[in-house]
Amino acid sequence: MADTLLIIEDEGLLGNEMQRRFTKQGWEVTLAADYAAARQYLIDGNLRPLVVLADMALPDGNSLDLLQETQQSNSTYSEWILLTAYGTIPDSVRALRLGALDFLEKPVNYTRLDLALQRAARSARAHQRLSNESTQLTAKNGVDRFIGRSKRAEETRNMLKQIAEANFSALILRGETGTGKGLAARILHYNGARADGAMVEINCAALPNELLESELFGHESGAFTGAKGRREGLFEQAHGGTLFLDEVGEMPLNLQAKLLKAVEDRKIRRIGGNREVTIDVQIIAATNRDLEIEVAENRFRSDLYHRLSVFQIALPSLSERPEDIEDLVTTFLIEFNERTSRKVKVIPENVWQALKTYPWPGNVRELRNVIERGVLLSRGSKFEHRWLQLNTVNTECEMMDGNRVCFPLDGSISLDAIEHRLIKEALKRSGDNVTRAAARLGISRQTMRYRIEKHRIGYDKPQ
Repeated sequence: MADTLLIIEDEGLLGNEMQRRFTKQGWEVTLAADYAAARQYLIDGNLRPLVVLADMALPDGNSLDLLQETQQSNSTYSEWILLTAYGTIPDSVRALRLGALDFLEKPVNYTRLDLALQRAARSARAHQRLSNESTQLTAKNGVDRFIGRSKRAEETRNMLKQIAEANFSALILRGETGTGKGLAARILHYNGARADGAMVEINCAALPNELLESELFGHESGAFTGAKGRREGLFEQAHGGTLFLDEVGEMPLNLQAKLLKAVEDRKIRRIGGNREVTIDVQIIAATNRDLEIEVAENRFRSDLYHRLSVFQIALPSLSERPEDIEDLVTTFLIEFNERTSRKVKVIPENVWQALKTYPWPGNVRELRNVIERGVLLSRGSKFEHRWLQLNTVNTECEMMDGNRVCFPLDGSISLDAIEHRLIKEALKRSGDNVTRAAARLGISRQTMRYRIEKHRIGYDKPQ
């Protein structure tokens, strides 16, 4: 398919000459003789040229006004090259501010014009490719990607949508492992004002202190052994976009101080550097820890916590929204069938029963892994029960026995999930009496109230 070129030129001979020339070069050329005709093509019509080659002074208007109007109404990116016989400095400045790629004087030098046109075509293709990728990422990470029909899922979607539109500076995502904090971060980025910018992610628990600092802030050549050249850190790479700090609660205290300074001052200094670099970054921090407890026990800086928690979103565990399991299973089944060219469509009743009664300590991530395994290993169209391989030993272990309770220490259940189930069972065994339940657990009534609110645990009897 030929690239499209719109020529706006009121001199008939010159316009026809350029049309013939660039048609021979393989362009699909449209010629407009005045402002009104060009506007008809660009604004009212369906013409989406890759490049616009425009005479600035037209008998019925100025091409700069048309360029400005197309930027406000045209969703397709075009590069503009402007021609003029008597250009002025104010016109040149305005052309550059409006984003015109080149500004050439008449009479036309065709060698220079050919080069300018080739450069404009390359630039426009690159911009269109980036725009298409951004559009695809936005569609892939829409708010509806947080799947579920439950009230908690609907509340979470509404919160994500509302905050994404707020152009926030910092935010904390809270939730157990596997609840979808990474997905929520991508939804916030790709549905917000910074969707065209980069989203840079790092797991703060995956790197030792020294490497984490270098990753975040970058370093200068020779800053430490092995630093052979300058390296931009993730803050600089995320400039104009979003920096996602996963497991921020694992960050050591000395590095938390540097993170606070970067967030507050909007400036960073590379390791070994002697100058500050200005950054414009939106921060999304995620954690499966209770940062308020971490602050109280001096494991997390209170000033950093308050600076990051401009907004907080608590993502519900799968055990809090069991009615969403069916929707999630259906979605994952379709995804893995398409990815692996399988045709697993039938889920027997015993499989549904197992899926709906299992406590899902690994939340949505664990459910996703189970469905992927079942699709890969099942024969034919039926999802085979044997490939569930759910850890029912853990489920039995978590049951209360008299005044005792045991939980697995194999990493299959998070600390938050243990606390949630412990408080829920204590309330149940105390007849939903908060005071007695608190006494069972050896904590104050006020602390018990806080934990109940934190985990959104309902109880029936008034206290």
